[in-house]
Amino acid sequence: MRTRFLSKLTNGEVEEYLDRNDLIFVPVGVTETHGALPLDSETVLAEAFALKMAEAADGLVLHNLPYFFAGATPTGRGTVQMTTRDGAAYLDRIAQSLLNQGFRRQVYVTLHGPAYLTISPMIRDFFDRTKAPILYMDLMVTIGTLKDLSFNFFEKFNDMAIGSYDILGRLEDVPLNVPESNSVSYDVEKVMKANADNPASLLGKYALQSGAVGYYFDHASDHLYTPQLKTADERNYYAKSGVAAINEIIKGLDVATVVKQLSDLDEYTQNVSMKRYGEWLPK
Repeated sequence: MRTRFLSKLTNGEVEEYLDRNDLIFVPVGVTETHGALPLDSETVLAEAFALKMAEAADGLVLHNLPYFFAGATPTGRGTVQMTTRDGAAYLDRIAQSLLNQGFRRQVYVTLHGPAYLTISPMIRDFFDRTKAPILYMDLMVTIGTLKDLSFNFFEKFNDMAIGSYDILGRLEDVPLNVPESNSVSYDVEKVMKANADNPASLLGKYALQSGAVGYYFDHASDHLYTPQLKTADERNYYAKSGVAAINEIIKGLDVATVVKQLSDLDEYTQNVSMKRYGEWLPK
C-alpha cells in the first residue's frame, strides 16, 4: 500500500482496503516530560510499533492520538494530563465509529505504563455493548511474554524510543546536547534515589503502577533517565539499536497469528457464547 496510515489515505483507498480486510491498529499515546527526549516520545513509540504490526498483518493505522492520561508527570509543565474517564469515553467513540465504518478487528497499542487505566475499561465496556471483541496490546505486558529476546526490554527502552522516530522518518526531532536541568538528569543513581525516596514507592506494590495510588514525581527529571546525545552519530547509533529491537519484538509477537486469533474469538462469540448467553435472556 502507498501508506498504512488511515489519515494519509484517500477515502477511495480506505474503501478498497475494507473490501478485502477489516483490521486497524490504534496507537494511543501521551504527551509528557521525558527527559532529553521530545514530549511525544511514548506516542511515537506506540505509532512505530503499530506501523510495524500493520505491515506484518496487512492492517491500517489510526495515529495522531497523543493526549491521554499521563500519570505522575504533571510536575513537568509540558505534560498534558487527561482523566482516565475522559480518555476512555473518547476512545469508545472512536472505536464505535471504526466499527460502523467496517473495521471489526481493532487492536489498541500502547507503551506507556498507566495507559491500561484508560484503555482496559473501554475494551470491556465496548464488548458488552457491541459484542465485538477488540484487543488491547499493552506492550509493557506483551513484550514480557516473549521468552527468547536477545536483549533486556528496559535496558533498550530509550533505544526503541529513538528508533521509533527513525521508523516514522522523524529522527531529527530528537535533539542533541540537551543540558541538565529540572527536566533532564543524566545521573541514573540520582533519578533512582529520588523515586525510592517518594513514599508512593512503598504503596505502588499493591496494584499495577498508577493503579495503586495517586502520586506525582517531585521533579520532571525524576520520570525517566534518558541518554545524553552529543552528536548525530550517537543518535544514529541508538536509533539503529532501537529499530533492531523493535523488529525482533514484532517478529516474536507473530502479529498475523494474533489477529487471526481475534477473528476466531469473534466467530466463537457470535456462534457459541451469544447463543448460550441468549438462552436465558427475556424473550
